[in-house]
Amino acid sequence: MRLLWAILLLCLAGAAWSETVVPARTLRANTVIAPADLALRGADVPGAFSDPAALIGQETRVTLYAGRPIRPGDIGPPALVTRNQIVTLHFTSGGLRILADGRALGRGGAGDRIRVMNLSSRTTLFGTVQPDGTINVSQ
Repeated sequence: MRLLWAILLLCLAGAAWSETVVPARTLRANTVIAPADLALRGADVPGAFSDPAALIGQETRVTLYAGRPIRPGDIGPPALVTRNQIVTLHFTSGGLRILADGRALGRGGAGDRIRVMNLSSRTTLFGTVQPDGTINVSQ
């Protein structure tokens, strides 16, 4: 019997086991993921995350339910700008650089494109959120 177990363990040691990262509890949208929020489930789900380190510090875009696999579209970088926040707008064209105050009309993280309103002219524009929380406005 021990020989059978030894053979089974040797066979299993060579096999590649895959695990899928799942929430340990239900996480509401816009929650920053911490290590205690994650668990590993012994199943291979195509398109789901298998490395918890890739998720820690990211923000949920939708509600994540305990035990269900986490997919790339479910998470993203944490929001730097929230709706109605006063932000600095940057516009650069050639040697011209204009700075203005604006109001964010959406929320977004670094690299997200959101709508903003120039407070001086009341014009609605689109801009890209920068890592420092400012908005780079393009034409």
